[in-house]
Amino acid sequence: MRTTILSFIGLALVMGVAVLFGQPAEAAQSIALGDHAGAIAFGGIVINGANLRNLYVGFNSAFKDGLGSAPPQSSVVAMTVPSSTKEEDYGWLGKFPKMREWVGDRVVHGITAHGYTIRNKPFELTIGVSREDISDDNIGIYTPLFRNMGESVAALPDELVFGLLKTGFTTDCYDKQYFFDTDHPVLDGTGQVVSVANTDGGSGTPWYLMDLSRSIKPIIFQERQKANFVAKDKETDDNVFDRKEYVYGVDSRCNVGFGLWQLAWGSKQTLDAAHYKAAREGLLGMVGDHGRPLGLRPTHLVVPPSLEGQALEILNAERNAAGATNVYRSTAQLVVVPWLA
Repeated sequence: MRTTILSFIGLALVMGVAVLFGQPAEAAQSIALGDHAGAIAFGGIVINGANLRNLYVGFNSAFKDGLGSAPPQSSVVAMTVPSSTKEEDYGWLGKFPKMREWVGDRVVHGITAHGYTIRNKPFELTIGVSREDISDDNIGIYTPLFRNMGESVAALPDELVFGLLKTGFTTDCYDKQYFFDTDHPVLDGTGQVVSVANTDGGSGTPWYLMDLSRSIKPIIFQERQKANFVAKDKETDDNVFDRKEYVYGVDSRCNVGFGLWQLAWGSKQTLDAAHYKAAREGLLGMVGDHGRPLGLRPTHLVVPPSLEGQALEILNAERNAAGATNVYRSTAQLVVVPWLA
């Protein structure tokens, strides 16, 4: 009996203190009864399962807002290839088949063993939210961070794709030559190996002319796992128990690689009418094995911000610097890429 009376007295005292500090009666009762899921931050938010779920929903919503804020530019120059393993082989890049008259047996276009493999890489981004900030109802400061998290995830393909494109003058593609090179090996009409170029060299700011009208693109974006928003917000999680920090993160797996070099012309020459003409002629005259024309047509001029003015003059001006008709007006679509700066 004495123990019971003392328990009731203790309960009343705890509830009285809680109410004194401005907590509602229900919250005070939760404290007094030892409801661990209903831990209270005096004068702020009740930290319990329901409110943590609400926080997760809010943070996830801000993340998705950022994720859908702007479509990536990389989808213009890169094809997305789904991946189901840790790496994918692209030996088929050695083939550029076309229809032929059926005379005799079929000609089977097999996969050329180039051994060009793209291995997936893991990526992550994590944000920690202080328990004090939650209990003090100071969570508004985190909403922009989670929106930025979504924007960062959305920008990852751009960073990877255009980051790779910038290295095209010094990085091998499937034929073991630099992606932009003067000696890509191709068979001529007699079956002899000859060199074909998709660059005219130079030492200035790079720019690129591409045929992006086909299903195969100059760059490959390989996607193994889309970004997944996860929370570690249980009281028993180490980050909460040891550091009073609720952790929210995203992770994904993907990578990039070069596609068909024949579809892109890279130049470090001055972006002017003369070099634009050379790039167009290079793509229009591109041939595959056995001297077969590939029928390419330059559709997009891809430039960094510093070359936007020159590109607009070539593609938009009615007349050139000499006052003559600008014959290259509207011959390609301009793509200005901040990631190429």
